[in-house]
Amino acid sequence: MSELLHVVEGRVAYLTLNRPEALNALTPAQRDRIIELLGQASADPDVRAVVLTGTGRGFCAGADLRGGSAGGDSAGGGSAGGGKQAAEASSERGAGASGGERGAEAGSSEHGGEADSREHGTEADSREHGTEAGSRERGTEAGSRERGTEAGSRERRTDTAGGAQAAEAPGGGERIPGDVARMIRDGAQRLIAAVLDCEKPVIAAVNGTAAGLGAHLALACDLVLAAESARFIEVFVRRALVPDGGGAYLLPRLIGPQRAKELMFFGDALSAADAERLGLVNRVVPDGELEKTAREWATRLAAGPTRTLALTKHLVNASLDSDRATAFAAEATAQEINMTTADAQEGLASFVERRTPEYRGR
Repeated sequence: MSELLHVVEGRVAYLTLNRPEALNALTPAQRDRIIELLGQASADPDVRAVVLTGTGRGFCAGADLRGGSAGGDSAGGGSAGGGKQAAEASSERGAGASGGERGAEAGSSEHGGEADSREHGTEADSREHGTEAGSRERGTEAGSRERGTEAGSRERRTDTAGGAQAAEAPGGGERIPGDVARMIRDGAQRLIAAVLDCEKPVIAAVNGTAAGLGAHLALACDLVLAAESARFIEVFVRRALVPDGGGAYLLPRLIGPQRAKELMFFGDALSAADAERLGLVNRVVPDGELEKTAREWATRLAAGPTRTLALTKHLVNASLDSDRATAFAAEATAQEINMTTADAQEGLASFVERRTPEYRGR
């Protein structure tokens, strides 16, 4: 079965992460396929909106170390959003399972104090113990020091005895300065940029835990819908890792630097309701209504003036990095470009003729 489901219905492209047993932790193949499909959506005039979601109880638990980190490697220990996130998210799910509640904070003392919960057969500290988070189904033994390898990772070894990493480059040679930064750029950052730069509106339908890179993937989307059971976790600090996947870029722009620091410094799980209160989420809906609501929103966007939406998205995103003069100049230019589109002409004509416009995305 495909690990990334892709279907186009009603001028909407639906991208669904389909690795529920791993809380939809991203593999490099999935990451690259998402980037490819977002590029195709931008270029295809028959695709006018995109919905990104996941199957099962997780939206995305970060990058999957078994496939070689989807987020790029961090200091030889995998992605800063790698197996650590999957472990934390997995325990987040398992911590409240007996009461049907998935919102307990991973690593809480009420549930054993470590995210290596036995129910999931994982060791949260995958950088030190060399395992992918949440790997019970994969038959790996968490934290196996005898193996001296990260689960499924071809790219490095971890010296668990001393806590130091004897990092290896992808080709098997010694890792040199610049390798980690390059992998981050080509991995997690490229994924987030693909969402931000997509010329069609992208909706995140967050169906469960979104941890680390998975949280940033959701927050990069233009609109964020969340199920009531969804959780957002800036998990990096729990393992002394710097946020990757554009987190330190996205969060301050969404909720301000003070709130962003609070989430990133403490790494606490944030409920869907609290995420909505802070402004990270547009709307929280009951779990059973998430898919329906996402389809309704996407259908409305797909019926809109697509090029106008693309220009508006670009203006809003760019405004956060611009001074007033630059933003005003960009606005005037965008208006000039937009007036050459068929949809803009249809919008004006429908106003004069007092009828409902029919936009074609051209």
